[in-house]
Amino acid sequence: MTSKQFHHTRLSVLDLAPIKEGSGAGQSFKDSVELAQHVEKWGFHRYWLAEHHNMPGIASSATSVVIGHIAGATNHIRVGSGGVMLPNHAPIVIAEQFGTLESLYPGRIDLGLGRAPGSDQATAYALRRTLNSSPEDFPLQVEELEDYFNGTARVHAFPGEGLQIPIWLLGSSGFSARLAAEKGLPFAFASHFSPDYTMAALKLYRDNFRPSEALKEPYAMVGVNIIAAETEERAKWLATSQQQQFLSLTRGQPTQLKPPVDNMEEAFTVHEQAAITERLNSEATMIGEPELVKQKLQQFIEKTQANEVIINTQVFDQKDRLRSYEYVAEMMK
Repeated sequence: MTSKQFHHTRLSVLDLAPIKEGSGAGQSFKDSVELAQHVEKWGFHRYWLAEHHNMPGIASSATSVVIGHIAGATNHIRVGSGGVMLPNHAPIVIAEQFGTLESLYPGRIDLGLGRAPGSDQATAYALRRTLNSSPEDFPLQVEELEDYFNGTARVHAFPGEGLQIPIWLLGSSGFSARLAAEKGLPFAFASHFSPDYTMAALKLYRDNFRPSEALKEPYAMVGVNIIAAETEERAKWLATSQQQQFLSLTRGQPTQLKPPVDNMEEAFTVHEQAAITERLNSEATMIGEPELVKQKLQQFIEKTQANEVIINTQVFDQKDRLRSYEYVAEMMK
């Protein structure tokens, strides 16, 4: 990869809208607005929020509402879902919600779709009132959603019908990679939490891609974790908040985002430490001072040949989060 190619790779933001220990959702949304306004100024391309439920540390459960809030507080950055878990919803509701967003903020809204329910069975039941639907129904649900936008469904979505809202398929395995290829849609792979299957999924997508009205050539985005700080020691310290979050999820006891700690080894067992270390030491997680992060990011882009990178920076202090994204913006100039 040439330096020019590296510097022309698009950068975007994945905001998990963290609710920090001792704080609440209101402050999370204020932090998200501040982050979105800064990254827009620094040249980031899009800003995505993810749907999670029954998670005390994530504020973006009503994803389309938060997307509207962010879009209303910014001027030109694209805003969207990374993603909406389509099995949780009637497709017509998503068509109407994103049709509303696109009507309010024309040319700026993305609709990223995932097929996992993103929750346990009790939460899935609370969302859907039934467990009869399956992630395997996802292709039919995507097709139904497209029919609402195209105006070819028996029922019509207003607003929504006739609007050109980019649909992305998101995945952490080969299923959505193949479906995105067959439908000629852009594909985003969740390397930030499923790094081992990244290359296989991207190959599956590119090898099977069929041009469509939406997209003539394959377009792939990869997710990464980046925590950049003035020293490697401080970056690793900041990263302990994310490590604690992974630990709580591993134990099935999700918590609010916790402040950094000086010694993570006291917090987990040997097996937990091995699992978390393996995930956070992957190529898709970059923690350190800016030059080290730049080298790792360049290597990852060169390896994946990604058109775009979407960055998750899960740190406790808002100033540290802003500074990390600023470092990344500076290294890509």
